[in-house]
This record gives sequence, C-alpha cells and structure tokens, in this order.
Amino acid sequence: MNSYVLLGTAILAEVVGTTSLKLSSGFSRPLPSLGVIIGYGVAFYLLSLALEELPIGVVYATWAAFGIVSIAAIGVVAFDEQVDVAGIVGIGLILAGVYCLNVVSAMSTH
Repeated sequence: MNSYVLLGTAILAEVVGTTSLKLSSGFSRPLPSLGVIIGYGVAFYLLSLALEELPIGVVYATWAAFGIVSIAAIGVVAFDEQVDVAGIVGIGLILAGVYCLNVVSAMSTH
C-alpha cells in the first residue's frame, strides 16, 4: 500500500483517538475510552508501516501538523471553541511548513 495512504489513515485514526479522548471525560465514559485505545493503536501501527518507506522527520512533521489542524477544526465545529486571527495564521504556517517538507524540500522522497 502507498506509504502516504498509510500516513493519511494514521492521521485519521489519531484524530479519532484524540476526539474520543475529549469525549471520554477523563476515561469515565466507556465507549469514547475504547475509541481512544483503538484510535491510537491503529494510528501507531499504520505510522510504523509508513516509516518503513518514508523519512521519520517528514512523517512525524506531517502527522503532527495535520493532526493539529484537524483537531483545531473539530474543536471549533464540534466543541464550539474559538479561533482568532493569530490562530488562523498559525494554522496557515503549519500547513506551509508541511508543504515545504513534502513538496519543496529534498527531505521527502519525491
């Protein structure tokens, strides 16, 4: 399977795990708590597979960046969290950094 597909799926699983962590109320709710365990378990397994072909720096930066951006968006949409101009600029810079690492930089395996 394509390493970037594995990485993308790992990111989705991590986002599910992190969202479930918020919903678990300190692991006091069983179903969201199970979502944390499964989400992070799948995320780390798929991340390990992606690392077989992709550089660790690129993989981790991409995973962290898309996780941050996704969770920030979920926070705004699902949990009524606020975002300001500085937050939007910061998210834009995170995305620009991932673009540079994956498209422009020689660190990635183009």
